[in-house]
Amino acid sequence: MNNGMDEKRNITKAAGIMSVATFISRVLGYVKDMILAVYFGATGLSDTFFVAFRIPNLLRELFAEGSMSSAFIPVLTEYQAKNGKDEAKRLVRITFTFIMIFVGLICLIGIIFAPSIVTAIAPGFLSMPEKFSLTVLLTRAMFPFLLFISLAALIMGALNSRRVFFIPALAPAMLNVSIIVTVISLASKMEQPIIAVAIGVALGGFVQFAFQIPSFLKNGYSLKPEYDFRHPGLKKMSILMLPATMGMAVAQINIFISTILASYLAAGSITYLYYSMRLVQFPVGIFGVAMGMAVLPALSEHALKGDYDKLRDDFSFALRLLFFITIPAMAGLIALREPIVNILFQRGKFDYAATAGTADALLFYSIGIWAIVGVRIVTASFYSMQDTKTPIKILVVTVMTNIILSLALMGPLKHSGLALANALASTVNFLLLFYFLRKKLERLGARRIIKSFLKISLASIVMGAAGWFLLHGELWKESGRSMEKAGYLSGVIILCSALYFLVSYLLKSEELEYIVGLARKKIQER
Repeated sequence: MNNGMDEKRNITKAAGIMSVATFISRVLGYVKDMILAVYFGATGLSDTFFVAFRIPNLLRELFAEGSMSSAFIPVLTEYQAKNGKDEAKRLVRITFTFIMIFVGLICLIGIIFAPSIVTAIAPGFLSMPEKFSLTVLLTRAMFPFLLFISLAALIMGALNSRRVFFIPALAPAMLNVSIIVTVISLASKMEQPIIAVAIGVALGGFVQFAFQIPSFLKNGYSLKPEYDFRHPGLKKMSILMLPATMGMAVAQINIFISTILASYLAAGSITYLYYSMRLVQFPVGIFGVAMGMAVLPALSEHALKGDYDKLRDDFSFALRLLFFITIPAMAGLIALREPIVNILFQRGKFDYAATAGTADALLFYSIGIWAIVGVRIVTASFYSMQDTKTPIKILVVTVMTNIILSLALMGPLKHSGLALANALASTVNFLLLFYFLRKKLERLGARRIIKSFLKISLASIVMGAAGWFLLHGELWKESGRSMEKAGYLSGVIILCSALYFLVSYLLKSEELEYIVGLARKKIQER
């Protein structure tokens, strides 16, 4: 029993640490976006950068960050348990060397064939030779980013398997810091200021990698190359990575489809979807991604030992705790959507009509937040058992669902229909994953999860209703008075949070009791 409580405490601590680090990174990301907007706006120069960054960034999302961790951590955990730490360290060295060579070659090919890549993704630039040449130059400058970010992802996976979370989670913030510093220090001094951003990206990838090296070496790992590319661990990881990468690709396809369909709607539709999705990604990134990464090493250990009771228990705990945090955030975004969009974006050419359009999209996107974060925990459970195929099959169904619902809803609901289709497809994704995981593990404690979900939802509805009542009004149609509005919004959020905890206490929430108990223990220890 004590071991179970210790494991829950470790998962909670890891998720908390990663949430803080992710929060810092996301805030710096918003600062970076603001600086880029100030220096370059929405101009031809910014277009060249975003086109040039599209391919290395896409490869990063598909290969480096998501699929590597999901494939690497379970395999490394297995080798550490069965063959000892020395063999696990050897596997890390082999994988590091393989990435250096394989991804290095991809970068070299990308640099050589940059003109062909730019032609394929931005054929409209061919009629503008200067713009085309600049985009090719930026593409070449940023391709090394992919190598550094792949090595950074490997180190992150190795450290996560040792339950080291803060440094790897904070590392992505280094990319934003590098871009901010290079733009501020170099942009005004360069003939083509946008090149400063490309330098910042390449440097940021290196810094994100280098930032983790001291912790990597401290935990007994080495950067010494080893060339045994027939190692069964490397082969196993490669096999697991393929479906995981396809899964990431499917998610990108979903976003791509929504963008294509939105282009057929009224002007501004794509912008409404972009800004509302940015707001949705905030709680998803801070809580959902953090919890998914925090729980994966623990689940992998349980799966390896064949201790499926502990796996079920930790899965249920992580999911319920995640719902306890994210469902009220979801309710808050729905209830306070207009004030939030008004404060963050309504200035200059972004008028109330744009605020209303973005707020409408935010309403429908937010409906799916609980499912999006839930998917992170369920897929982590599949990955812990080295099953990457089941999530892929379900993702294909999810994409088809998204396409059908998007086409059906974009007519009557316009851009909001695309947001609602995404939310409903995410719900289908979660429910199917949950069903097949339950089938695989025979039981999951579904009754306990549903009971907790209903209590959380009721407390969140009460909280959301109170927030809407307090902030609904004409004030949020006006531009300006940002500081006054921010103070008003902050006060209401604090009040509503207190109300949420009060209602949860009255409903005897198991998750609240756990958090309060953990806080008491911390105080007693001090």
